[in-house]
Order: sequence, then structure tokens, then C-alpha cells
Amino acid sequence: MRLSSRGRGCCAAGGRERGPPPPPPRSPFVHQLRLSALQKAKIAFMTLTLFPIRLFFAAFMMLLAWPFAFIASMGSAERELEKPLSWWRKVVDFLLKAIMRTMWLAGGFHWINVKGRQALPAEAAILTLAPHSSYFDAIPVTMTMASIVMKAESKDIPVWGTLIKYIRPVFVSRSDQDSRRKTVEEIKRRAQSDGKWPQIMIFPEGTCTNRSCLITFKPGAFIPGVPVQPVVLRYPNKLDTITWTWQGPGALEILWLTLCQFHNFVEIEFLPVYIPSEEEKKNPSLYANNVRRVMAEALGVSVTDYTFEDCQLALAEGQLRLPSNTCLLEFAKLVRSLGLKPEKLEKDLDRYSQSAKKMKGKRVSLKELAAYLEVPVSDTLENMFALFVENEDGVIDLREYVTALSVVCRPSKTLETIQLAFK
Repeated sequence: MRLSSRGRGCCAAGGRERGPPPPPPRSPFVHQLRLSALQKAKIAFMTLTLFPIRLFFAAFMMLLAWPFAFIASMGSAERELEKPLSWWRKVVDFLLKAIMRTMWLAGGFHWINVKGRQALPAEAAILTLAPHSSYFDAIPVTMTMASIVMKAESKDIPVWGTLIKYIRPVFVSRSDQDSRRKTVEEIKRRAQSDGKWPQIMIFPEGTCTNRSCLITFKPGAFIPGVPVQPVVLRYPNKLDTITWTWQGPGALEILWLTLCQFHNFVEIEFLPVYIPSEEEKKNPSLYANNVRRVMAEALGVSVTDYTFEDCQLALAEGQLRLPSNTCLLEFAKLVRSLGLKPEKLEKDLDRYSQSAKKMKGKRVSLKELAAYLEVPVSDTLENMFALFVENEDGVIDLREYVTALSVVCRPSKTLETIQLAFK
């Protein structure tokens, strides 16, 4: 599968020549961490000196927070949670915030730079945070004690599960097929409670990226149609030990390397409350895209149509031993832009593969590909076509397209893709 950016051009409809396709964008799901000899020496020194001390104190502070969270969350009925906080819960809130801040301090986050003002629950019931790039993004959660959306399994984690339960999260159950609808309904119910419930912090990207761009926002936070407050996160460190993506250093390695840094910088900026228009209230996707654009401008990054589902493609690239410039993610984005949904195309893969096999290596032009896919010739189709062009003749091997489509449609089924390619 020669899906790459090496194609030097192709002939579009009417003989119009195309220049070299743009280089593949940096995958937001990959984080490469390269250490110099000096950095390795510093980490080795810190591992033997500061790291065990920091780890001990961070663990101690979490254990210290547990009894407060446990007592405060015992027997809490839902109707009580909707009432204003009693004086003793306010005390517990203050103590837990102080303990959690000390925990981050022990981890090297000596100063947390906060910009802007956090809106009141009555002003914005939902806080949308981006980019989501690490479990260290829990810092603003512990600073505000806002509710979050979390998988139901998290509440069973010793110690951490009790702390999570205290902030009254919206739990998502993977075993419940109707969980997504129930989660959206619960978010909507809380958001429309006129500030009775605590604010909900939501990471609308739905997964961790390397902060190079903002991927597609999921609509859950925007379906209620209430004002939201965008919150942007920055980690302006020289060595990025914070980022935890689908390809790159693992969770324990990230924890170790971060605790081995003398100081870790983090910035939290509360942007002005975004009040949706009537059109945005009726169209959550439009609302999400417009909020994403505001946050991207504040961060100085671009937006991309990559989605949470594209994470699996990033993993598939590694499993297939494909180089990082295969444009596989770009190909998936273009397929969706053409209105071809991967989940539906999977049913047609056998038909596509049989058709490509009968052509016995015959190459097709842009117009022939358009007829094959039953779509009109467009700039999007031309961009996708260019990904497969290897020579100046402006034609592609349809078998390569079908193989790439197999990866996009079923990224977790690497063996089936390899079998199809051999066929």
C-alpha cells in the first residue's frame, strides 16, 4: 500500500496539471520524545534523588485526601447534591483543593498560571477544555472541583475512585449500549438546572492528542444549547514529558519523566463565555465547530477534521509498520469529506476488492475513480487521488486504494487487511 505524499502530480479533469500534494499533516495522535545525552544524564540524576521523594509525597497527599472525600460522599442523595453546599462541605472542598494543590506542587508544578475568570455556574453550566493531551489535565478539575464525564469503571479504582465520586461526575458505561444517549440526557439535565448543579468540565475532543491542532469536537457538551465557557490548556515546557498519546511514551514513563523535571509549567486560560445563537442551539455540530474555532485562535493552532475514531488508524499504522508519512489519517478525512462513511463502506469492501482484482493491475484516471466511487469530480477527490499517484502519468492502481480503504474501515483488523492485500 503505497499511500504516501511522494506523488509528484496528476492530471485532473480537462488536463489541468496539479502541483505536488502538500506534505502530510503531523498526526495529532503521535508523540515522539527524543532526549539528548545531557537530558538523559539529568533524568538519571533526578531518578536517584528527587523522583522517589516526589512520588512518595504525591501518593501521600492523595491518600490524605481520601478520608475527606469518603466521608463527604457517604449517603449523598441526589436531591441533596442539588442544594447549595452546606458549611461543612465548603470546608471539605477547601481542604481537598489545598491537598490536591500540594500534590501537584510535589510533582513539580510549582506555579499554575491562571488567566481570565472562571464563570459562575449560572453564567455557564459547562466548561469545555482543550486540547486534551494528558492525565495532568486533571489539574483544573482539582482546582475547581467541577464535575466531569468519566467511564463508570473509574469509580472502582481504589482511592482515586472515591475522589472521583466526590465531584459528582457523569458516569459513562461501556457495557450499556444506550449509555451515550443517557449521558447526553444527564448533561442536559444538569446544564439546564439554573446553576443548582456544579459546573461540568468536558474535554470535547474525547481523546488525547499532541496539542498540534484541535480535532473534531464531540457534540455532547453542545446539545443542551446553553452557554459554555471555553478553557484552553498550555504546557510551555522545553521538554514535553506531559503529552500522552496513542503512540509514544506510556503512562508510567510519562509520570516518571515528568517527576524528573525540576519544574513543570502549565497555563490555564478561561476565555469569555460563548453564548450560542438560535442556529447553533438547533445545530450542536455547528455550535461545537464555532467554539473549537475560538479556542484554536486563542491557542494559535489549526483545526482538523480528525476524530476520536482516527486514533485506531494511528495504532493501525504502527501495527502495519507503516512510516509516519503514509497520509493514512489524511486519507480517512478525505473519505469522510466525500460523504463516504467508513462504517458503511466496510460492507462493500468485498465488492470493491473483487472489482479491483478483475482489473489485473490496470491503472485508472481521476474520472474513472469518480465513476468507480459514484461521486462527482471535486477538489476533495483530486486531493485523495493525489495521495496514490506515483508517476507523472496521472493514474493510480485501484488495488492500493482498496487496501487503504480496508485499513480505514477496519483499523483493528490488521490481519484481514493483509490478507486482502495479498489477494
